[in-house]
Amino acid sequence: MNAKVIQLRTTDAPRKFTDVAPVLLTDPTMQERKEKVLERMRAEGFDAIIIYADKEHGSNFEYLTGFIPRFEEGLLLLEKSGAATVILGNENLKMAKYSRIPVNLKHCPHFSLPNQPMNHGKALEVLFEEAGLETMNKIGLVGWKMFTSAHADNRKYFDLPYFIVEAVKSSVPATAVLENATHIFIRGDGARATNNENEIAHYEYGANLASNCILDAMNAVEPGVRETELGGYLTAEGQYNTVVTIAATGARFEKANLYPTYKKVERGFPLSITTGFKGGLSSRTGFVISEEGELPDGQKDYLDRVAKPYFSAIATWLENIAVNMPGGELYDLIESVLPKAKYGWHLNPGHLGADEEWMSSPVYLHSAETLKSGMILQIDIIPSVPGYAGTGAEECIALADEPLRERIKQAYPALWERITARRHYITNVLNIALSKDVLPLSNTVAYLRPFFLAKDKSFTC
Repeated sequence: MNAKVIQLRTTDAPRKFTDVAPVLLTDPTMQERKEKVLERMRAEGFDAIIIYADKEHGSNFEYLTGFIPRFEEGLLLLEKSGAATVILGNENLKMAKYSRIPVNLKHCPHFSLPNQPMNHGKALEVLFEEAGLETMNKIGLVGWKMFTSAHADNRKYFDLPYFIVEAVKSSVPATAVLENATHIFIRGDGARATNNENEIAHYEYGANLASNCILDAMNAVEPGVRETELGGYLTAEGQYNTVVTIAATGARFEKANLYPTYKKVERGFPLSITTGFKGGLSSRTGFVISEEGELPDGQKDYLDRVAKPYFSAIATWLENIAVNMPGGELYDLIESVLPKAKYGWHLNPGHLGADEEWMSSPVYLHSAETLKSGMILQIDIIPSVPGYAGTGAEECIALADEPLRERIKQAYPALWERITARRHYITNVLNIALSKDVLPLSNTVAYLRPFFLAKDKSFTC
């Protein structure tokens, strides 16, 4: 696969699937989640783990409880026996009875908002003592990072607030071992790295929604439209966005601003649009023009220099990714077709997602982690070529072996019909020989219009 075989052609747009209802996680799925975590705890000799949560970093907590503490903080203490305790602030005490796993409730008003009543609770150290922490020898602290750099003692780096870590340290025996245990959840072999059929159906809702939003926003692009108008297309059904919504034309980050403004889209300028919900992100970058002749001076070769090689890499990714493939092999494959030194990408060409946009990535240089059936992966290759505008078509897929594909087909036939239709579009319209293990969770996987005003033209192989 190389850039010369990529063509910008008249194509039908992908089909939008609307009125796709959210799929709730079942009780058996939640019990399966708990057992996956307990299995990994026991394998590493943890007596208990303490899982931190706030609005931005609540996914590991939510993985077991089903909720996040929103504008407060919260802790979930899970013992190797399976007993669980939640420590919550003033306005989340009511949520304990809704937890998807049985929990004991303890109140910590320090987790509440500033100046709320805080004189009716116990010190965090006392709560830990009541939970039995003083009898434990190995405790894992779970934030949201693994600190994988070579110079970091990753087991001794903690990303929980200082007052919580200090309370834990003062509540355990002097001989107790404290370790970062976030990897139990998010590493490539972690509990959250793979999903069953119920979880894939649960997350497909958000991926489908994001792709519908991105397609509507792309169709709304015209000279004179405001960024905020495009931003209005990037929210849907009252769902929580997992990333800052992007609708940015021309120069970005003026006066450090991240959000859509009343700036109007101008013909000839670059444009980026992005949205994401639980389960998937959709993102597009290109020019607000209708044909190649409108490209700005100095970027007349934009298609051949940037956009076509990028699309070639996306196609290569989709054709070759497979269950049991080492992450390092996928990394090397993208390096071979889109050399980093020439195209300027520097992150991971693919990463795991679910409740958050980026959970972790098994795809990195020399990675021996294998890609597993049930993984949800975002195609995330970001070229950055000096002097040229960017390009991008980020979307989410699931990897599934034959047994998982069959379980999805049997349990969620409507979902399977959507997946089949998406695969047909990618294979027969975009001419990408899609890997059999790839289940497109969004409608716009590999659909890239480099020119936003040429609404009937996209790249094909």
